[in-house]
Amino acid sequence: MIEFRGVGMTYPSGIEALKEIGFVVDPGEFLFVIGRSGSGKSTLVKLLTCEERPNRGNVLIDGYDISRIERRYVPYLRRNIGMIFQDFRLIETKSVYENVAFAMEIVGAPGKLIRRRVPIVLSTVGLKDKSDMRPSELSGGEQQRVAIARAMVNNPMLILADEPTGNLDPGNSESIMALLDSINQRGTTVIVCTHDSSVVDKMRRRVIELEAGRIVRDDRRSGYGTAPELPGETPAEQPEEPPFEEMAEEAERRAAQEKVDA
Repeated sequence: MIEFRGVGMTYPSGIEALKEIGFVVDPGEFLFVIGRSGSGKSTLVKLLTCEERPNRGNVLIDGYDISRIERRYVPYLRRNIGMIFQDFRLIETKSVYENVAFAMEIVGAPGKLIRRRVPIVLSTVGLKDKSDMRPSELSGGEQQRVAIARAMVNNPMLILADEPTGNLDPGNSESIMALLDSINQRGTTVIVCTHDSSVVDKMRRRVIELEAGRIVRDDRRSGYGTAPELPGETPAEQPEEPPFEEMAEEAERRAAQEKVDA
């Protein structure tokens, strides 16, 4: 569980980015954080990764106050958080496989586990056949898929996505959000900071809206605007997700069939 308790953040310049905000994100929840530029979205992400510390209030993850965590423990916290950025932040000198494997290497994962896990994750995001390519040889949508694979490869409890569709066309944006939704359905908490109204409206998940550092809306199953739920509308029952390895095998079967059809 993630909890913000009366969190305020004022930068040395005097800019008050967050003003006594409070909310709770349950385990396995999917949350959109929306708002105009300068509303406080990026500051919220930086507080969750301990890049910044609040001036007031507390930020808790599973009951542990990370706003007071010692600097030497921050890397251990970040091992449990997968980050996805608008500009992908891939290492251009490494292949797709190496970019994803690097996320496991820096946490000390054994080579045998890396060699088994990375192909499975790449299959899940539809990129196993491009594992030897460099980021510059991929489309924007494919690069963001690599970033998602890198974020999920260590099985984090939380994925933070900061404007993940900002550099993508509508088709790729929908594909990326479908991937994040699939990850969330397997139990990972997902928080997406975005100004992309189309994906928010289509997914109809919980929305927290920030304005000038304050929460002005906290709606469940709403859209980017303020449209309420339809009368009598109830959440659709979600089918049980197959195990991770089965999903990868199915992805490989689909890819093989596509080659035959081509």
